Amino acid sequence: MAKILDACCGSRMFWFDKNHKSTVFMDNREFEDVLCDGRKLEVKPDIVGDFRNIPFDDESFYMVVFDPPHLKSVGENSWLAKKYGKLENTWPTDIAQGFNECMRVLKPNGTLIFKWNEEQVKLSEILKNINYRPLIGNKRSKTHWLVFMKGE
Repeated sequence: MAKILDACCGSRMFWFDKNHKSTVFMDNREFEDVLCDGRKLEVKPDIVGDFRNIPFDDESFYMVVFDPPHLKSVGENSWLAKKYGKLENTWPTDIAQGFNECMRVLKPNGTLIFKWNEEQVKLSEILKNINYRPLIGNKRSKTHWLVFMKGE
């Protein structure tokens, strides 16, 4: 039984166990490629789906990992776009919808882990556009890991 949803799994790069048995890995794309440095990039989710419309019932997971694309200025076929995805021009609405969907599929008191790199969009801009406040997280680097908890 799946207890965790990774809503934007990409190549699962930060997972220690890339096939964690209690996790459903979801992404909106599926492909394999060889990067310019010769490394193989594989995006192979368990389910192809959009984080703005997660195809699971309400209160399905104890934990959701949300690591959406964070780059808005990147070439369509660049290795950065392949590795991390690309934000659309509608990113403020998309990220807000993603948070709402992640919270919807969380069980009461469930945990949302959010990862954001502020190379092109500041974390403060993200926090202004969502209706949730993190409990804890790092504040001093460009890549932020934040923890949210769904209320009852």
